[in-house]
Amino acid sequence: MQVNNQPIPMYGRRQTRHWSKTQGCMVFSFVGILLLLCSCVASLALYVVVPPKSLDILVMGLDSRGNEGAVTRTDSIVLVGINPSQLNVSLLSIPRDIFINVPNYGLQRINTINVLAEAEVAGTGPTLLAESIETSFGIEVDKYIRLDFQAFTALVDSIGGITIDVPSTVVDNAFPTADYGTMTVRFEQGRQHMDGETALIYARTRHQDDDYQRALRQQLVIGAISRKLINPVYWIPAWVAIQTNTETNLNPIDIAFLAPPLLFSAGDLNQLVINREYILPGDGYVIPNYNALAPYIQENFD
Repeated sequence: MQVNNQPIPMYGRRQTRHWSKTQGCMVFSFVGILLLLCSCVASLALYVVVPPKSLDILVMGLDSRGNEGAVTRTDSIVLVGINPSQLNVSLLSIPRDIFINVPNYGLQRINTINVLAEAEVAGTGPTLLAESIETSFGIEVDKYIRLDFQAFTALVDSIGGITIDVPSTVVDNAFPTADYGTMTVRFEQGRQHMDGETALIYARTRHQDDDYQRALRQQLVIGAISRKLINPVYWIPAWVAIQTNTETNLNPIDIAFLAPPLLFSAGDLNQLVINREYILPGDGYVIPNYNALAPYIQENFD
């Protein structure tokens, strides 16, 4: 007699499916990502409906070497306008040789304002420069970032370097070194990746052309940094580098407000350099043509 050893089906009983640990982790991860996306969408919707007020940030790059500290001139001055309601970011670069009105000091070259204040009271350079910018340009500075060469290098390196599409070949046979000497630097035209030290050299070189072209290069660097910061992976390293190596009154809430405009602009920033089209001759010096600058300032800054 042949015996059938096959199991008898159990009709009417629901069979239990056992989940593996891997499948369980995948489900929980998917749910977590979905909740995070929903939260981000809800936050963005609230951000657009009830946007925070605009934020104007003064970025000061110090020409500080050795033990000079903060009692030194500003090598670069850039105003960053954040407009949450329009989700855009604007830049205004002010060349260092322009003269503006300074409270209690009269007409002064803009790159010396930090020195004037720091020589009197330590830590007051950003305040006096911000007050001077408001007096002359009508832009009320809300926050500031003051950094030297080392801090800039640390910031760029913290985000893994930046990529810049160099518009034209740059050759500088008298680039200043840290020991007050000179060296030759060269940047070929085209797209290239730069670490912190290389990006600093590109942002500072000016002997091939002039300070106005250098300001354009600095804006290219800022745009490259903003494009890198679209990736949330770099937010914490960048914030640590800023907190560790720079002087700023920005806080985490300010950074959170900056994120949506940076994300939506994707590095495509409104940019203007105060060049020869926006200056007027003085007696051995140049001043901004405020009437020519007014439309851009009114549209992009408070």
